[in-house]
Amino acid sequence: MTKDLTRPLGTTRRDAMRGSLGVTSLALLGARAAGGAAIAVGAATTVAIGPAHAQPESAGLTQPTPGIAMQPGYARALAQTAYVWGWPMVNMINRRAAITQAPQPGHLNGVLPAAPRGQIAMLADYIEPSETFVTCPNQDVVYGLGFFDLDTEPVVIQVPDFGDRFWVYALYDARTDQFGRLGKAYGSTPGFYLLVGPNWQGLKPAGITEVLRASTSLANAIPRVFQDDTPEDKKAIQGVINQIVAYPLKDFTGAAKTIAWNAVPDIPGPKSSGEETRWVVPEKFFDQFGEVLDIVAPLPGEEALYQQFRLLLDAASKDPELKKVLVETAVKTEEDAIRPFFLWKHNGLPAGNGWNRSVNNAQYGIDYFNRTATAKSNMFENRPNETQYFYTDYDADGGQLHGGTGYEITFAAGQEPPVNGFWSVTLYNDKHLFHANDLKRYSLGTKNKNLKRNPDGSLTLYAGAKSPGADKETNWLPAPDGDFSLYIRAYWGKEPILSGSWQPPSIKRRT
Repeated sequence: MTKDLTRPLGTTRRDAMRGSLGVTSLALLGARAAGGAAIAVGAATTVAIGPAHAQPESAGLTQPTPGIAMQPGYARALAQTAYVWGWPMVNMINRRAAITQAPQPGHLNGVLPAAPRGQIAMLADYIEPSETFVTCPNQDVVYGLGFFDLDTEPVVIQVPDFGDRFWVYALYDARTDQFGRLGKAYGSTPGFYLLVGPNWQGLKPAGITEVLRASTSLANAIPRVFQDDTPEDKKAIQGVINQIVAYPLKDFTGAAKTIAWNAVPDIPGPKSSGEETRWVVPEKFFDQFGEVLDIVAPLPGEEALYQQFRLLLDAASKDPELKKVLVETAVKTEEDAIRPFFLWKHNGLPAGNGWNRSVNNAQYGIDYFNRTATAKSNMFENRPNETQYFYTDYDADGGQLHGGTGYEITFAAGQEPPVNGFWSVTLYNDKHLFHANDLKRYSLGTKNKNLKRNPDGSLTLYAGAKSPGADKETNWLPAPDGDFSLYIRAYWGKEPILSGSWQPPSIKRRT
């Protein structure tokens, strides 16, 4: 394979596509690949942006032979790998299909942002406990959500002036990897940001602050804006979140658009079953898997895997009995390999004191284990430098957390999660969703202004179905009567969070 002399030393074309080189380098790469050039226009620069096409690394090798009579045992072995590998992407396809049915930006069942393709919707407050679109939501931020087809329809997303308020726009490709870097942690400035797909060709319009290229055409955005739990802040945040708007490039005028998110309509949707929507249906998986292979280009080294998967689908399309084998394998793999990921011990790495921590979140690459684990248990995490997650199902003695027992979690003085942004402890039921309670309290942390500290400066939080006592209720997370889990978020962590040297505290049973 010949060297690509258009790339800056030490970078890859995928680096450029993920925005790590900035707009100018990205534009030059695209322009050179397409035979274009950057054109200066007055004080602004209009840049020709073209697609990048890499030669498959498997070119020239003998390819799988179509039309073979694949024996069931081989098909079953290959189908297991396909199911675990493709699960997050089929998940994404089905979420997109559901959310983009919204006729206009609004709130699905009154609790979830939903919008047509190419737009986003924002909530106007914390997400409600009845939400079941995604597991492990938080009540520290105001969320937004939207899905895009960026090759067909580039999207402009507005960034208002957030002042000192923490914010981050998580932009995900079809693999659930993030692209672009938009947020307080990156020093992003207010303006208009253009989201484009890997094959989009066009000119960077005057007035666009930066172009961010996704590695897949299917993408989505989940803005997160910190809000404390006071009525004053809930009122103050409205003006800024109303300026978080996204729309197709054709609708860009250079003037900021605003939407009063507390006044958008509720959109009727399916009723919740009390657990996360079943986004991947094993019986239908292999009917959708071909779309994944078509819309998600292989990463370097994955070309052979794609050819094997296509061979599998080709063989099954010609043999109904083999197709049955694929369905049976999907059902069994869902039970044997996917379902166990709901246990936190199977997600990430040990973090000390019975907790695990996230690994490679939102930048998985070929870390298929953690990508699929997260897609099952707590999809749409932020990158590690944006957020570190700690989670556990167990107390310090290894016992399952249960509402019938009272627990205390004590952060020694000065040992709360060291962050530049904010931190919180959230309690989830056995479905990784909020446990509805009379206090309407689901997390405690930076957002709370009335937490009581111990005389020595330490902070003790309490968890359990029963109140720890009136004098401790400000620090209490109400639990269900059954099993539950605890989850720490550390947004924009400092060095001890990033290095893993900070450890979460032990969870002790109350005596």
